[in-house]
Amino acid sequence: MKTNSLLLAVAPLAVVNAAPASAQQGAPFSPQDLVTLSRLGGTAVSPDGKTVAYIVTTTDPGSYKRTPTLWVRSADGRGQPRRVDTGGSASDPAFAADGALYYLSDRKVGEAETTQVWKVDVASGVTTQVTAFKAEVSGFELSPDGKRIAVWGDIARNCPTFGCDSDGNTALPGPGTGRHYKDGAGFVRHWDAWETPGNYSRVFAFDLGADGKVVGDGKAADGPVGTLTGDSPGKPFGGGEDVAWAADSQSLFFVARQADRNEPTSTNLDIWQSSLDGTAPKNLTEANKATDNTPAPSPDGKWLAYAAMARPGYEADRLVVHLINLQTGEKRELTGGWDRSVASLTWTPDSKALIATAEDVLDTPAFRIDPLNGKVTRLVLNPGREGHIGNVVPLKDGRLVYTRDSIDAPAELFIGKPGKAGMRLTDVATSALAQRAPVVTQRFSFKGADGDTVWGQITKPSWIKGRMPSVLFVHGGPQGSYNDSWSNRWNPRVWASQGYAIVSVDFHGSTGYGQAFTDAINRQWGGKPLEDLQKGFAAAIALDGQIDGNNACAAGASYGGYMMNWIAGVWPDRFKCLVQHDGVFDARAMAYETEELWFDEWEHGGHPYYEAPQEFEKWNPVNHVAKWKTPMLVITGEKDFRIPYTQGLAAFTALQRRGVPSELLVFPDENHWVLKPKNSLQWHQTSFNWLNRWLKKDGKAE
Repeated sequence: MKTNSLLLAVAPLAVVNAAPASAQQGAPFSPQDLVTLSRLGGTAVSPDGKTVAYIVTTTDPGSYKRTPTLWVRSADGRGQPRRVDTGGSASDPAFAADGALYYLSDRKVGEAETTQVWKVDVASGVTTQVTAFKAEVSGFELSPDGKRIAVWGDIARNCPTFGCDSDGNTALPGPGTGRHYKDGAGFVRHWDAWETPGNYSRVFAFDLGADGKVVGDGKAADGPVGTLTGDSPGKPFGGGEDVAWAADSQSLFFVARQADRNEPTSTNLDIWQSSLDGTAPKNLTEANKATDNTPAPSPDGKWLAYAAMARPGYEADRLVVHLINLQTGEKRELTGGWDRSVASLTWTPDSKALIATAEDVLDTPAFRIDPLNGKVTRLVLNPGREGHIGNVVPLKDGRLVYTRDSIDAPAELFIGKPGKAGMRLTDVATSALAQRAPVVTQRFSFKGADGDTVWGQITKPSWIKGRMPSVLFVHGGPQGSYNDSWSNRWNPRVWASQGYAIVSVDFHGSTGYGQAFTDAINRQWGGKPLEDLQKGFAAAIALDGQIDGNNACAAGASYGGYMMNWIAGVWPDRFKCLVQHDGVFDARAMAYETEELWFDEWEHGGHPYYEAPQEFEKWNPVNHVAKWKTPMLVITGEKDFRIPYTQGLAAFTALQRRGVPSELLVFPDENHWVLKPKNSLQWHQTSFNWLNRWLKKDGKAE
């Protein structure tokens, strides 16, 4: 008997103390539900627009093992979805020009069990292994004519093909276990991994034979040794958006940054074009020393659209769409007059328009951009509440295939024309969530720092009628947003379902409100954002009588974790407890311990600590420890190289020495985020037990 994992009876978490919902509403959404809820992964649309493919990841409710599977269905919504037997995991689906469906899989072949490219004939179900390299394939991109494939993975820079014996870790020269990094190494560690000198994420192009398998040794997009040396796609988060075939399938565009001693302080990502003939690639954006990314060639071969920042060293500058005439080389800025930052970029099949997504006041809609005059038109795909739109694929008939998620529910796949709600093509989580009690979300605005309009959201359980304790959420980034989107980590729905009113505020520095608003946090880490949080929390309490502002805690991670440490010293009487995850405790130590130095230095005026210590010390939480008295839960991951776990240990030491009630949760196998299912459950259980201890009578719901 097939059992819905969301509803499978499991040992309940002791932390779920919210009052039960009515039978008509269903039970509250729990951390177990969040962890085991099926998730939509990569999506693809066939060239004729008639078939969609998508990945669904399920989680076993007992072992918590995650299994990604490949599904296909008709784009007209008729018939039932069909699972494709891939013989192993599946990810990154992509259709070729002939309709064959390609994907990545770790399917075991003989003794080999490495991730390679496979393809399946959707009609017959016959599968073919496309690559059988020694090296793991991290991703791939099919050429428009279907005759070539670009693949990427970690390959030694001196390796002429995809995988050599020299791909090993040259940082371990022996005879001992010590890593040896030489002068000028650049990144020593990045995000959650120690660097392997000489190895980079590299792109190779191969021909595809009549049998559908790769032919020959391939051509390296980065050219001969001694030309470009760097990661493409970029690490740690770059993917297929960093690689694009030219319309004629004869050259390849890709994003890379030179890797050297300057890399930890550089945001100078460039767009390169390789002719794939063994020569060095051409840097198309060399003049811009800031970030250039998201190459998008037009289907007619005339244009290359891409997104570019203007200020070197600033990772959160506005991404403006630019165009390059591929015949003449002429460049022009397209959306300089539009005060939003594009997140994705693709062309319509007729090359007459670009479709972009961008954050816009709590929503992330799609926009149409006219390549002739730069006119931007916001598209409505979900009238009344847009939510978060992503993975947009324009079809020849004017319809769009896209994903949508919101605070209420995770992503599902849709198809439709702008102006009305699209048709949902998947039921990855919708039916399961319908059996859980809903939450209600309300947007609000108020006058914050400098008299600017600041936005926030209140999310609370639908079944509680009286007053309820509250939690102030503070987002990370800090150039980010707690917008109307789903999160598998800091999820307002699961927190609200514990019986709390969750208040979030998009303080100065948040994205989606124009670049000046984003820039306003620079050299103001503990200033304007704190003022916004103070005024925003007060505004939410005044707006909604159910919020008990006198029975409140605050919680946040990354910059939000920094703010918990800052609040502990400069706003110590406001909250009954704090939850601090991976937050900066000592700005001086952070300046020398973090890996991407450009971020920390830009935020404090663009200088290293030793040149302007006063900029870092002005907003340094460690300087206010003597005033700490608010109980705090500190959480950190040992593999976090962004804000190293020593910052969390130091905060906990300060709390213990001060005699402040405090707890420490350390994950040895997590980075800046908590990603593993069992760890996520423990994270939620510990956090909710902490909240219950301080906000509920005897640690239980009243």
